Amino acid sequence: MSLIPVKDALARILDGVTALEGERVPLADGLDRVTANDIQALRTQPPFDASAMDGYAVCSVDFPDGVDLPVRLKLVGESAAGHPFSGSVKPGETARIFTGAIVPDGADAILIQENATVEGTTILADERITNGQFIRKRGLDFSKGDSLIAGGTKMRPRHLSLAAAMNHADIELVRRPRVGILATGDELVPPGSKLGPGQIISSNNIGLHGLVKRLGGTPIDLGIAADTKASLAETLANAKASRLDILVTIGGASVGDHDLVLGALEREGMNLGFWRIAMRPGKPLMFGRLDAMRVLGLPGNPVSAMVCAEIFLRPLLRARLGLDPSRLASRAITDGDLPENDKRQDYLRARITGDKDGLRIVTAFSRQDSSMLGNLARADCLILRPPFAPVAQAGDPVDILLLDDV
Repeated sequence: MSLIPVKDALARILDGVTALEGERVPLADGLDRVTANDIQALRTQPPFDASAMDGYAVCSVDFPDGVDLPVRLKLVGESAAGHPFSGSVKPGETARIFTGAIVPDGADAILIQENATVEGTTILADERITNGQFIRKRGLDFSKGDSLIAGGTKMRPRHLSLAAAMNHADIELVRRPRVGILATGDELVPPGSKLGPGQIISSNNIGLHGLVKRLGGTPIDLGIAADTKASLAETLANAKASRLDILVTIGGASVGDHDLVLGALEREGMNLGFWRIAMRPGKPLMFGRLDAMRVLGLPGNPVSAMVCAEIFLRPLLRARLGLDPSRLASRAITDGDLPENDKRQDYLRARITGDKDGLRIVTAFSRQDSSMLGNLARADCLILRPPFAPVAQAGDPVDILLLDDV
């Protein structure tokens, strides 16, 4: 199977992907979750004409053009938040009122307290008043039935506050995708282990666990499978039983004698979509479908695995959440020369080192080996070099993908 371009690979991975079904979630647990449909207001806000200031509820007819100040008004009651005035305000009268309180019947404006003088039960109005002054009319913010939060919205704190004001105790959100993460290889041991001859720490599954969680999925650790048909068959059977939406395997999908993952998946019934892709790092990338589960087989090299996850797993997760999977590159300036590229799309680990004319300045690391996690951890962006890109000299524009731009 020949190498396929990154663009074509991503199109195949996303082909036919739709958002998962919705589920009712308590509002307090909805942060960063995605709405499954439009959310409508269950009430009107404010539900009554409310005072926007502390002061006095008055009738604007007491303040005709040319009236001499101060205007004398009789104090007849008080309206506080949660404790409305049960009577009404007639011309020549006023009621003490506080911010958020119901405007009493008959009153149509608010005299702010700074412009009032109190003489026992008489209030002297020291300013002219117009109809509607300092009153928040019923429904100023929204009315019952208004659609205020669209489906496909990622719920930020401001959206949660609005949904609460709309009187929702729970809302329907897209179910979090269940993502199984399976590391493979006899050489792998968990972090904290004492290493034996030829063994290395399994790090990719830890990084992918964090990426899946950060992007809104539910990561499920499937452990480390040995390089045997029996171990892989047992682990894949567990994966199928776990009702996964996405299965991510790490390593074992290349062409060596010990790379058994592809064969194991095909024996389980996976329909292979492609294997091997024209990108660096990450050529041995596999994609297939196993029943309703989408399968991504990432390379075993740690940088390759994480870069491929950024390019392919991230948009797949977003699509399953009902979010736009597209990811636009940002324009930047390289502060060093970059060599001519070959037929594979390249993702150079780089750091943002400055700013010029509104564009970021980026520095590619001199060593780009796909085993160097230290460089990836220090990177905050990837410089995207398309196939056959010519030499880029210091000061030339380049495209970058921000690694922390969720």
